[in-house]
Amino acid sequence: MALFGLFRRKPHERQGFELYGAAVRAARHPVFFEALGVPDTLDGRFDLIGLQTALLIRRLHRDSDPRGAALAQAVFDAMFADMDFNLREMGVGDMSIARRVKNMWEAFHGRAQAYEAPLAAGDAAALAEALARNVWRGAVPATAPGPARLAALALETDALLAGQAMETLLKGEARFPDPGHRLEDPLA
Repeated sequence: MALFGLFRRKPHERQGFELYGAAVRAARHPVFFEALGVPDTLDGRFDLIGLQTALLIRRLHRDSDPRGAALAQAVFDAMFADMDFNLREMGVGDMSIARRVKNMWEAFHGRAQAYEAPLAAGDAAALAEALARNVWRGAVPATAPGPARLAALALETDALLAGQAMETLLKGEARFPDPGHRLEDPLA
């Protein structure tokens, strides 16, 4: 019997990968790089994927359904399985994979913590500061259009995810807003 336990899937593994895939697709929207000026680099892409994934995990953790925490863990696991895979695809040696993934985990965790208080308070200015510091590495001020628009979009994403039913998320389905509409919004 113990041997069969080795082949069991983790709870919500498939849904975790599907939800993570939705976050990645949202993070890859060209408007982030073309209009908001997010650096189109490995770091810039990691930061956008991390932001979308952190918003999704935040949503899952806030749900009263006890399956939310397990699903959040599955999304997290999917993200770092993908990071490990991508590092290997880029030719990073096996000896340094664990260290690099650990550094990425620490960066993701630190950013998620930095975004949590501004998201909870609905504080766009504080969120723009954290985004300018992390996504743009402090190269642009928080009041620049890119960080301000990204903060507004993150708050919108947080609200949209909060309104999605746990049953839908448990199917591996999540909707993210189209960041392109923010460009037409004169208040954005």
